[in-house]
Amino acid sequence: MKLVIVESPAKAKTIEKYLGPGFTVRASVGHIRDLPKSNKDAVDIEGGFVPRYQIVKEKEDVIEKLHEAAKKSEEVILATDPDREGEAIAWHLAEAMKLKKPKRIVFYEITEKAVQEALAHPRTIDAELVKAQEARRVLDRLFGYDLSGLIWKKVRYGLSAGRVQSPALRILMEREREIRVFIPEKFWVLSADLKTNPPTGGKEQFTVTCAEEPRDEKEAKRIFEAAQSGSWKVEKVEESEQARSPRAPFTTSTLQQVASTRLGFSPSRTMRAAQKLYEGGFITYMRTDSTNLSKDAVKEMLGVIEKEFGKEYAESRVYKTKSKSAQEAHEAIRPTNAAKLTAGTEGDQKELYALIRARTLASQMTDAKVLRTKITANVSEEKIPPFSANGSRVVFDGWLKADPGARGEDVELPKVQGGEALTLVQAHTDQKETQPPPRYSEAGVVKELEKRGIGRPSTYASTIRTLETRMYVEKQGRTLIPTHTGDVVSSFIEEHFAEYISDTFTAEMEDELDDIANGKREYTKTLKDFYTPFLKAVKSKNKIDKITNMGDAPAEFPCPTCGDPMVYKLSKTGRFMSCAKFPECLGARKEDGSEIAPPKELEEPCPQCGNKLIEREGRFGRFIACSTYPKCKFVKKDPIEEAKGKTGVTCPTCGKGEMVERRGRFGIFFSCSNYPDCKNAIKARPTGKKCAECGSLMMEGTKTIPERCSNKACKMHNPHKLESKK
Repeated sequence: MKLVIVESPAKAKTIEKYLGPGFTVRASVGHIRDLPKSNKDAVDIEGGFVPRYQIVKEKEDVIEKLHEAAKKSEEVILATDPDREGEAIAWHLAEAMKLKKPKRIVFYEITEKAVQEALAHPRTIDAELVKAQEARRVLDRLFGYDLSGLIWKKVRYGLSAGRVQSPALRILMEREREIRVFIPEKFWVLSADLKTNPPTGGKEQFTVTCAEEPRDEKEAKRIFEAAQSGSWKVEKVEESEQARSPRAPFTTSTLQQVASTRLGFSPSRTMRAAQKLYEGGFITYMRTDSTNLSKDAVKEMLGVIEKEFGKEYAESRVYKTKSKSAQEAHEAIRPTNAAKLTAGTEGDQKELYALIRARTLASQMTDAKVLRTKITANVSEEKIPPFSANGSRVVFDGWLKADPGARGEDVELPKVQGGEALTLVQAHTDQKETQPPPRYSEAGVVKELEKRGIGRPSTYASTIRTLETRMYVEKQGRTLIPTHTGDVVSSFIEEHFAEYISDTFTAEMEDELDDIANGKREYTKTLKDFYTPFLKAVKSKNKIDKITNMGDAPAEFPCPTCGDPMVYKLSKTGRFMSCAKFPECLGARKEDGSEIAPPKELEEPCPQCGNKLIEREGRFGRFIACSTYPKCKFVKKDPIEEAKGKTGVTCPTCGKGEMVERRGRFGIFFSCSNYPDCKNAIKARPTGKKCAECGSLMMEGTKTIPERCSNKACKMHNPHKLESKK
């Protein structure tokens, strides 16, 4: 028996269909080892930036079961994804399971042919790829933890920075600042509705627009009056047939962009659907920078095109990959079976598959031919700028036959000749103002990051999701708008660490990480060259003053307590107004100017430091805490609420504390009362029972599943999946 290990259960299920009875397929359910949460223990810097990995707690049972399966197998084959992350997972599996000579296979599509071909050509784990992923992981940890720690001290606790996250935020803030300083200018748009006067008596109406948009009202009035009173005629007609060539098949980046504009999907939503399609065997690997298609794939596409649309639509094409880091051995994202019209188990997958299939087929089809027409008209009596109308009409659809969503609308213009008289129906003048540059959409950010060489396409979705989770940006429709918190964080990093979030530094670092993967750079030297000056820069900023306010608040909002001026400050939920005399005066207002109830001083002293206790208002209502916060972080618990929060269940991790109800940024959860000494936590109320499958604590479930295991890696964590299989 041979054991094949992949990352996901869905992928395992698909591969099992293509392997004979002599194979067992199991899933690691993603990464099984990671760096510890404490930065102090994560990396041995002096020892050469050696990461100190530990098995993810939830995966201990997974490793044990995989180890047992390996003992019963004559051979272990690691079939994780064909990229750095997949290579690293394979290496971690080999290390954690103490595998001596595991075989490593890769395939870029989950089809019987690809899997069998991979099994016929196994290799060893690629140490260079593993080192490249390790360098990226260690670099991100060192960058994020050290810089985030400084921001906690100088701005506010709980904020963060990141090697790719911070440059992405900077790009959004640069655009936001452009919008803030933008001064609009008035201009006038002039147009005229005209109709033809053919001999047959038929009359066709169309609209022409002035080539100039005057900024002077007097000039706009002159043109408008001439357009109203003059005799119109056609000055010239220009017609040209142009070819519209198809675009290259999708890469990760272009898929995210087009799915955003066409389907309204966020990058994260796109990648989730693409992952499911890949694991189901419907598309090739969805993390790729290459626009290359294999010869077999092109041959298959041409056959499908000839069958569906006709031989005149088929044309073999080769596209040049723009990304320097792309590997031509990889392919673009394409269907594994081009003849398959639909694929996927739910709406998002089906929509995304249709988009991928249309784009791939279109990439191997003939040009579309478009007839473009431009009619220029003017009045005879007075010299004014010309007016024109542009039209277009598809005369041969070509690749648009497969991808009609890229077609756009035909704009038909009447048949006219130069010198022909026209009749004015009505002239229009509209006063407008110049608009600031638009804010970035998610698709726009992805395009900009790729253009500047910041990060890699596989990280774009998680980068944008992090900015939203950290509340550095908020999403309105498809637009990303930086929040006050994002503004403060970005401004701080730009002022003190501009070099480390610049386009040049970030792009060059990506190239260096790619060089490690290609064996051209040494791991330790690369990290040392970065970290030595970076750590020095972070330490040098420890002396700067803490940012205590964000500028003066409007004069019309005086302190509600003492009447003095107020200043803006930053809280976990955003910006608020505080009395400039804080902490002597505790008056405060919300962003909209409404008063925040002032803290009430109590006679009772703080049991930890002896200072006065005060009653404050927080996100979840009133509470009692020390008046010297954050120096003293004592919070008095409400006996009634504390009693409600007790579960009576002993913590299984330390055996001393009790599992109690707590409230965090993502809602209610349950953790050990001995926190922070014991950090055991689960999402739902514990029942006090132990899981019969893995021994972990059981917790409350739903109406249909009253109880489930708190261990995510245990099959009893989602027992409804077992029921659906039955």
